[in-house]
Amino acid sequence: MEPNHEPSSDSYAADIASIRRAQVRIEPFVHKTPVLTSKTLDSVSGRKLYFKCECFQKGGAFKFRGACNAVFSLDDDQAAKGVVTHSSGNHAAALALAANLRGIPAYIVIPKNAPKCKVENVKRYGGQVIWSEPSMESREEIANKVLNDTGAVLIHPYNDGRIISGQGTISLELLEQASEIDTLIVPISGGGLISGVALAAKAINPGILILAAEPLGADDAFQSKINGRITKLSEVNTIADGLRAFLGDLTWPIVRDLVDDVIVVDDDEILQAMRLCYEILKIAVEPSGAIGLAAVLSDSFKKNPSYCECNNIGIVISGGNVDLGVLWNLRGRDPL
Repeated sequence: MEPNHEPSSDSYAADIASIRRAQVRIEPFVHKTPVLTSKTLDSVSGRKLYFKCECFQKGGAFKFRGACNAVFSLDDDQAAKGVVTHSSGNHAAALALAANLRGIPAYIVIPKNAPKCKVENVKRYGGQVIWSEPSMESREEIANKVLNDTGAVLIHPYNDGRIISGQGTISLELLEQASEIDTLIVPISGGGLISGVALAAKAINPGILILAAEPLGADDAFQSKINGRITKLSEVNTIADGLRAFLGDLTWPIVRDLVDDVIVVDDDEILQAMRLCYEILKIAVEPSGAIGLAAVLSDSFKKNPSYCECNNIGIVISGGNVDLGVLWNLRGRDPL
């Protein structure tokens, strides 16, 4: 990959100050999620692993942090008209829950191919579901119509400084819980999670290594880093339904400058990592959440001399919302 650009924090949508403010703002509402370790997985990987379990976050995923920060950042006049977003699932549920806590409407545009369990979460939290076609164009078109009809505030799933700041609170917690961590491996899709994590982690420890984990069938971040510009794919195909978005204009500069590398793994590696999470860590993890473990167990990581000094690795388990029935039958694979 090309060398990273020199960081220019003045041009970023968030920074360590906004992340610390977000931590104070959301502290009454979010869970401080646990960090799990496993001697068995340490042995398998040859490293000391620390799993930041956002699968135990409210809503079942890290997304509640950013959504909560965004919703409670609104002034009363803005909040009164509600919020709107488009999302395949976890952000949708997170925003519905955050809006419910503030007592305001949430209009959620969801593609028709979203996992059933994630749609049910939105309904459970009181969100008003509005269906779209799976394409990003359809999602954005319908969300814009809802905006015009309701006057609600758009809360983008990742391309929003408030969202990035909320997600960055993960690093504040994790590096307090396990200060010896020298490397972080984080799922990447639209880039909101890894942008916040990288901004906070690099501010606390400039020498920390930030690695993105991405599915082979949706490797736009990997290609973007190589090309030095946002690169979108003509199609995506991965079991990791939460990792199918493309980088945004606010997340890309942070990913470009602060993410040290992208590790690409295939769906079979993701499924195997899921199995290890279930069998060894005893936690329910969705494919997107297991990809960090898949990355650290991959040959591309193990055989890369650049990572030989990555001894204490923090892995963000981003979520645990999975349709088990669909997963078991996917492509004729055997159950985990």
